[in-house]
Amino acid sequence: MILGTAGHIDHGKTTLVRALTGVDTDRLPEEKRRGITIELGFAPLHVDGIGVIGVVDVPGHEGFVRTMLAGATGIDLALLVVAADEGVMPQTREHLAYLRLLGVSRGVVALTKCDLVDDEWRELVVEDVRTLLADTPLAAAPIVPTSSTTGAGLDDLKHAIADMAREVPARAADDLFRMPVDRAFTIKGTGTVVTGTVWSGRLTRDATVRVLPADRTVRVRGLQTHGDQVQIAEPGHRTAVALAGIDVDEVRRGSFLVTDGAWRTSRVIRADVVLLDDAPKSLRARTAVRFHIGTADIGARIVASDGVLAPGERKFARIVLDEPVVLRAGDRFVLRSASPPATIGGGVVIDPFATRRARPWEVEPDSSAASRLRLALAEAGESGIDVSSLPIRLGVSPSDLDGLLDDDETVCIEARAYAADAASALESRLVRLVDEAHRARPLEPGVSLQEVRSRLGAPQPLVDFVLARALERRAIETDGGTIRAAGWTPRLTDAQREALRQIDETIRTAASEPPSVAELEPKFGTVVSDLLRYLEREGRVVAVEPERYYSTASLNSLIDRLKTGMAKGGDYSPAELRELLGFSRKFLIPFLEYCDRQGLTARTATGRIWRGA
Repeated sequence: MILGTAGHIDHGKTTLVRALTGVDTDRLPEEKRRGITIELGFAPLHVDGIGVIGVVDVPGHEGFVRTMLAGATGIDLALLVVAADEGVMPQTREHLAYLRLLGVSRGVVALTKCDLVDDEWRELVVEDVRTLLADTPLAAAPIVPTSSTTGAGLDDLKHAIADMAREVPARAADDLFRMPVDRAFTIKGTGTVVTGTVWSGRLTRDATVRVLPADRTVRVRGLQTHGDQVQIAEPGHRTAVALAGIDVDEVRRGSFLVTDGAWRTSRVIRADVVLLDDAPKSLRARTAVRFHIGTADIGARIVASDGVLAPGERKFARIVLDEPVVLRAGDRFVLRSASPPATIGGGVVIDPFATRRARPWEVEPDSSAASRLRLALAEAGESGIDVSSLPIRLGVSPSDLDGLLDDDETVCIEARAYAADAASALESRLVRLVDEAHRARPLEPGVSLQEVRSRLGAPQPLVDFVLARALERRAIETDGGTIRAAGWTPRLTDAQREALRQIDETIRTAASEPPSVAELEPKFGTVVSDLLRYLEREGRVVAVEPERYYSTASLNSLIDRLKTGMAKGGDYSPAELRELLGFSRKFLIPFLEYCDRQGLTARTATGRIWRGA
């Protein structure tokens, strides 16, 4: 569990953390010299009945807001610090706005420096704080008067923190591992070390992790939590990770450590965005803003549903990011203006894997994962979605995913999920395609499976699925590689039957020199090709070349003459074979190539040899 400080500069956040934990979180020489917190500080707080709570001490100075946001993202509890001698100040309000935008709903207020004021003044400050918190999730937060100098109220503060900590739901340990990096440094003898708060999942020593967005795969050499060597890093714990095989320059603040292969970076997302009431101006599609998530700080543009987001408004939007970042549905972010720098709003990620021109989804951030799954699958259509990416895209743990996919609206095929409607639509299109093929080529026994796959244009596993379902429903039949409508048989008209008879007779009469398709068409029309294939299926003719068919009897007679005339092992030139068979080169070469394809003859440098039985 993580407790994060918030409050105005010089209100005693770091001093209070030192009084509670015994750890001075100001570790930089400049912090010691100037007496202010510049970087994030971390300390373990031991609480009876709870265990160890990780404390993140953030800077209060307005010049270090980026650092404050890096520390505030991912905390479970807020410790809002207000000095009794000054009361509510600008950064008090700004930090409180951050906590609201980041969804922090539990916290405790520490009223520090109470030894410097009298009771009457202290009660006035408490009243001001209550007024400030009135319309926020921290409206009921306990306000505990303290003094880090005298130690007054520290035990009460610890008890208040413990009470709030008991209300925080545990983070799921079986979730996907993800940790934003807030520090990276080298230690002699160890190498590169990164620190951060484990947002979700577990990490074990010697595991393989990916560093994103650099997309480097490295090994975990060692793990520490609050200075102790551990074998497993748990969710919600401050963790130091020693990495093997990567330089410190490759793991900057804003990077993420992940383990599952489904994690990927995002450049376009869907989100629910709110602009603060005191934002200086409306946001348009080309307005540049800074997008803060975890420890990342990147440029972005907000494209609201109607193009404009005014101060005080909340809208669904598409966010286009200048750089890739690791996001998940449900992540909260803060928006700041680039110039002058100021916090202007924030929001919640609804879909981290939106397409470049995606339209915003009109769904609430806390809407069911099932409703967002339906939207994603409907958008994916016949392409489907990789099931392994859904815990990230929907913001659910892998253990909860099976229940979402086990319904009548979803079809899972070979690790991809499809909308049941998409599968049904493809099945209907398949049946229509077969019917259209029958109408276009009524003399054909059906349409080839290869043609069906090509014309449907869907992934093969999905095509196979709808084929099997259409077969089960008896909407279609298959015969080898051919698909036909159930009960379909080619039907000849009387005119076609007569043409078939005449074509068959013409080819039989021509014997070894039959006419080509083009030579038959002037007499019998364009239906010739269909009729010839009909005769071929009945075994009455054979296509020796694409545009020329022989009667089966004539072809067998030619093959017998070839077999009888060619001595085994003998090499025969085309001229010798032409004399043997008694027809011109126009017919000889295609016939010999047919024999080659059938394995009856084989071509040599000077002619052909007999290979048949």
